[in-house]
Amino acid sequence: MSETLFLAAAIIVPLVLAIVFHEVAHGYVARMLGDETAHRAGRLTLNPVRHVDPVGTILVPGALALLSMPVFGWAKPVPVRKDRLRNPRFGMMAVAFAGPGTNLVLALVGAIGLGLLALATGSAEPGAVTVFLATSLNYFILINIFLALFNLLPIPPFDGSHILEGVLPRRLVPAYERLRPLGFALVFVLLLGVPYFLPGLGIVENVIVPPVEWLRERYMAVAIALSGA
Repeated sequence: MSETLFLAAAIIVPLVLAIVFHEVAHGYVARMLGDETAHRAGRLTLNPVRHVDPVGTILVPGALALLSMPVFGWAKPVPVRKDRLRNPRFGMMAVAFAGPGTNLVLALVGAIGLGLLALATGSAEPGAVTVFLATSLNYFILINIFLALFNLLPIPPFDGSHILEGVLPRRLVPAYERLRPLGFALVFVLLLGVPYFLPGLGIVENVIVPPVEWLRERYMAVAIALSGA
C-alpha cells in the first residue's frame, strides 16, 4: 500500500502541474491574440481547482499509470472564442500549439531540476526525500512529453486538429470539422481498445512509445550533462 501511495503521489502532482500549465498557456495566448474569454472566466490562474477535472486529471491517468498503460488525461477546457481572435485561422493554430509547447518547455525544466538534484546529492546514498523528488521529476519529464505529443495528434478535439485545420485548404475544413464529435471515441479505441483486443498490432509499442522515448532521451541527456556524470 505504501508503495502504491508513493507512486500515486509521484505521478499526480506532476500530472496536475503539467495539465494546469497546458491549459493556462492556451488562455494566455488567446488573450494576447484578442480573445479575453478565458481571462473573464477566471481561468488564467495556476490554481488547479479552476482547471482540474476529477476524472480526466486524476482518476483516469492515475489508473492508467498504475496499470502501466499509456498515461493521458484532460482538464476542463479553457474557453476560446475563435471569432474574437484578430486572425482566427492563425490565432487558433497559435493557441493550440501553446499547450504542447509549454509542456515541452516544462519537460526541459524537469530535466534541469533532475540534473541539479543529482549534482547536489553526488555519490551520497539518497534518502527518502531525494528518491521521491527524483521519481517525481522523472514522471514530470515523461508526462509532459506524452501530453505534448498526445495533444499534437491531428484528431479532433485535440490541439493538433486545430493546427491541421489551419493548414488545410479552406474547402476541406468543413468536412474535417464534422469529425470532431468522433475524436475522443477514436482515441480511446486506438490507445485502449485496439491494444487490449489486438495486442499483436503493437500500436502503443510501435507508434506511441518511439517518439516519446526519443524525446525523453534528449531531455535525460540534459539532466546527465548537468549532473556532471
